[in-house]
Amino acid sequence: MARPLRIQRAGGRYHVTARGNERRAIFRDDRDCLHFLELLGELPERFGTRLHGWVLMDNHFHLLLETPEANLSQTGQWLNVSYSVWFNRRHQRSGHLFQGRFGAVLVGGDSEWLEVARYVHLNPVRVARLGLSKQDQQLQKTAGARDPGARLVGERLRVLRDYRWSSYGAYVGLRACPAWLTRQPLLGASGGRTAGEQRKAFEAYHEAPLREGRLERVWDRVVAGVVLGSERFVVEVRAAWKSRSAEEAHSRDLPGGVPWESVVGAVEAVHGERWEEFRDRYGDWGRDAALYLGRQRGRLKLEELAGLSGGVRYTAVAQAIRRVRRQIHRDKAWRQRIDAVSEQLSKMKM
Repeated sequence: MARPLRIQRAGGRYHVTARGNERRAIFRDDRDCLHFLELLGELPERFGTRLHGWVLMDNHFHLLLETPEANLSQTGQWLNVSYSVWFNRRHQRSGHLFQGRFGAVLVGGDSEWLEVARYVHLNPVRVARLGLSKQDQQLQKTAGARDPGARLVGERLRVLRDYRWSSYGAYVGLRACPAWLTRQPLLGASGGRTAGEQRKAFEAYHEAPLREGRLERVWDRVVAGVVLGSERFVVEVRAAWKSRSAEEAHSRDLPGGVPWESVVGAVEAVHGERWEEFRDRYGDWGRDAALYLGRQRGRLKLEELAGLSGGVRYTAVAQAIRRVRRQIHRDKAWRQRIDAVSEQLSKMKM
């Protein structure tokens, strides 16, 4: 299966989403959600990422991310792998947690960015089947829109305002705002001059579809599944994409390798320690073995492995891989370790 196209852009704004494997739950309780939010809080310091919004559902999540540096892949991989390892350990499970790689749509102008934010924040209302799901909207389009009624509108507003695992409450003053949430761009795009006016405009913009019973499908305007914006913006992105090297441009057509989370799990099983305990330990065989197998079995790029290893330089990753290659030829104990990790990988359900 071809890997999803990934456009990395300095200063890019993205709608990022990931779903549980086989649509299974990735958030089983409040503790899972809280830990995921803690990981989100680390992104600004680790990768310079700006968080503009989120919603966590039982079996998937939506994020609004801005990447001042062109490092979306490193950011998303670190987040998913870190959470997967923690989740699997806590719930005593193994194997994939997420269904493939995370999805990402590059968003252009402020109007599209605000529209995507509304889509994200209204996700709990759509899932609650209160007349805003895709099926409900198609039915209304066929039969004709009807007044949803005060009771239904009130229930929609209640779900929007009360849903705990969404950034909407932080935007409209219903909940405390995390220090790492960047609100001003979306509030400013909503209209109004003062902070109070912007908040009211943001709230009104989100509530309008709930009162009208009609929600425009923003994703119908996405180009090639990865770009949303004006015609000029799409042309600009296409031109930048075509200028990439042939190797990068066709990398999405290469078959995927072993997931990084599986590599980490296999190394942990043989090493006897958690990845976080030896990841930063220079010269540790487990750290070097994970990088080596991530490259050989996972087909990850050096830059990707660098991000997954705490943000070290990719040259350090290359040196670690060379060390492993030398040790495999010289040291029987090293060969046995790599064989043991490989055996663990073969036992895992890929």
